Amino acid sequence: MTRSTTDEAAAPPLPSPKERRRLREARSLSEEQVAEAVGVTRATVRSWETGRTSPRGRKRALYAKLLAPDPAPASAGAPAPAGAPAPAGAPAPAGVQASASASAGTPASTSAAEPKPRPTPASAPATAPKAPPPPTAPSLAAPAPEPVPAVAAPVSPPPPSGPAPKSEPEPKHGKEGGADGRAGAEAAAGSGAGAVPEAPRLSPDEAFDALYAHAAPGLVRQTYLLTGRRRLARESVERAFQLAWHRWPEVAVDRDPAGWVRAAAYEYAMSPWHRLRRTHRHPDAPPTEPARRALFEALLDLPPAYRRTLLLYDGVGLDLPETAAETEASTPAAAGRLEVARAALAERLPELAAADSPAEQSELLHDRLGGLARAEHVPTPAPARKVRTGSEDKARLWTRAAIAFAALLIGATALTLHTAPTHYEPPIAPPERVGGVPPRGGPQKLTAQDLKLQKSLNEQLAHGPERLVPELR
Repeated sequence: MTRSTTDEAAAPPLPSPKERRRLREARSLSEEQVAEAVGVTRATVRSWETGRTSPRGRKRALYAKLLAPDPAPASAGAPAPAGAPAPAGAPAPAGVQASASASAGTPASTSAAEPKPRPTPASAPATAPKAPPPPTAPSLAAPAPEPVPAVAAPVSPPPPSGPAPKSEPEPKHGKEGGADGRAGAEAAAGSGAGAVPEAPRLSPDEAFDALYAHAAPGLVRQTYLLTGRRRLARESVERAFQLAWHRWPEVAVDRDPAGWVRAAAYEYAMSPWHRLRRTHRHPDAPPTEPARRALFEALLDLPPAYRRTLLLYDGVGLDLPETAAETEASTPAAAGRLEVARAALAERLPELAAADSPAEQSELLHDRLGGLARAEHVPTPAPARKVRTGSEDKARLWTRAAIAFAALLIGATALTLHTAPTHYEPPIAPPERVGGVPPRGGPQKLTAQDLKLQKSLNEQLAHGPERLVPELR
């Protein structure tokens, strides 16, 4: 069925994709709530907010109604106009959700090759009054404290340095706009339509401690299921949080800070260099209960990439695109790994093989992995302050080591330049015995007969003129 030009013209206008996300966060609505109200999946809502696709028909009308800007506040005692949207921060009207569910119908079920993803908690918006905690698996995490406001908003983006928008008139400073004009402009700005109260600002230390207190216990249990080693799980989580504190300006503004730390912890835990360490060469003792022991051994027999995909999708509860992104694989590759991992576990777990659909297998694995993580005693992570100071001490140590090495290199170079000769002196060859030379010539040693003859000749006078005979005395 084709859509007519009249229907396209009658469709309500929508803001830009970036503005859609801002309006949703201003109303304190998560992607799951918008998806349930409109009757689509979370991935579809994310696609609308990134600009890849755009809603149509009745879903477009419902989506535009949810994102409609708030009207100017009415005066005291005046009732709000009929049909006006709810103020910012209020939940979506029940009628909108009901009509969305009725109009959208039941979502189509996924195929057997790609299981249906479960909704996961959304990340905390930076400007909401009360931000939900970072997303973690409820069954794989320890009981978390109360949500901390604006966990992901300790580092706010700098204000724009350009000129103010034209839609916001600047206060006048002449005769017509003195102090009264400035006061009126400030009052109008303070009571503007759709104003959202700012969340209480947290220092970087407080925001990091809140994130650590909420996510660290659950991440230790998840990493234990990934590696089967308790000490390595704790070490991986602490190293990941130290790296997060070292890069806190980047992590604080991330959409999912807990996911950033989780990816870092998984990467450290799955490093093949741990096999060279004696303490982490072999996994810990498996559980004593037969069912949990079978699940534990079957999980560790999987290849690391397949084990990580299964844990993220069925244990943590991420959807398939997010699982593929975190494992640095394509969505079809992640679906294939998930299918192979489930088949390998189904061969050793009869209850998993008896499941009728992939959705039932996913729910069963979610419960079994959560029960295994809660039943095993894993070490408690170190306090947040110790992790922060450890990261700072390590960074300070490496900085000093780099400075010392640079100073040593400069000193060695200077000493070499000072003591090096300025001209070339050829070395003197060491003496060597020369062979093959004949013996030295000359008269031989006189014998006794030769000496006797020489004596007699010296004593007798030679014949001839006497003047020629020397006198020997």
